[in-house]
Amino acid sequence: MATLLSLTSTITLHNSLNIPRLGFGIYLSPRDVCVASCLHALKTGYRHIDSAQFYANEAEMGDAVRQSGIPRSDIYLTTKVLSAGGSVEKTLKKLRESVAKIDHGEEGRKGYVDLFLIHSPSGGKEARKEMWQALEKLVDEGGARSIGVSNFGVGHVEELREFARVWPPHVNQIELHPWCQQRTIVSYCQNHNITIQAYSPIVRNQKAHDPTAVSLAQKHSKTVSQILIRYCLQKGWVPLPKSDTPSRIEENADVFGFELSEGDMGVLDGLDQGEAGAIVQAVRN
Repeated sequence: MATLLSLTSTITLHNSLNIPRLGFGIYLSPRDVCVASCLHALKTGYRHIDSAQFYANEAEMGDAVRQSGIPRSDIYLTTKVLSAGGSVEKTLKKLRESVAKIDHGEEGRKGYVDLFLIHSPSGGKEARKEMWQALEKLVDEGGARSIGVSNFGVGHVEELREFARVWPPHVNQIELHPWCQQRTIVSYCQNHNITIQAYSPIVRNQKAHDPTAVSLAQKHSKTVSQILIRYCLQKGWVPLPKSDTPSRIEENADVFGFELSEGDMGVLDGLDQGEAGAIVQAVRN
């Protein structure tokens, strides 16, 4: 597997569009450092950045892309909507505003995002329906290439069937790492060809001294973060590690020159604590 994966590797979504295997998360990255962090990530070789309306740095992500000089078509950009606007049209307006912040477009090309997600199911069924139908309209008008969900359990994804024109969602982004493996929703997504993105894959560095993870890091002459990111990649997930430290941004991308053995993966699988292992949010199935 080590020879088959690289920083340019992609996964094909069920709409036949590709998403890079490794993303760069900018969760609450402060505006004054976000542009620099994104630029360093792009210089390092990342081609996938993940933002959200809630993060308040969509514009900074877009600024970094423009400053990088890399063609827009070579970079995969994601954002998320957290709350409904009160009607499909009002929510669609919010979505368009995000797209305008991120990609100004250019002569002959309309601005777009590659992936737009519902950030959380917590607003209730009507809000979920409103946001999903607005996302479908955004796809229709070219403002998003793919759409999906975040923090959705099986029941939430199944609910979309009742009204969705686009089903299943292209992506479900959930908290995933050895201590929170969320096996029910992961299995469901795999069975329905929903690509799984893993947020907090390095557990916000809270497991840097975990004896099991440290032992594997020493075995492979890697850091704990690199072991955890590699674990996600070998699971078939799309990890989204976040850092504003240049050396760690580089380190988190250096995960393609080694491979965890079946035994290593089994050891990490054995760390699962279920819902108790979540540091952010385990989904409600």
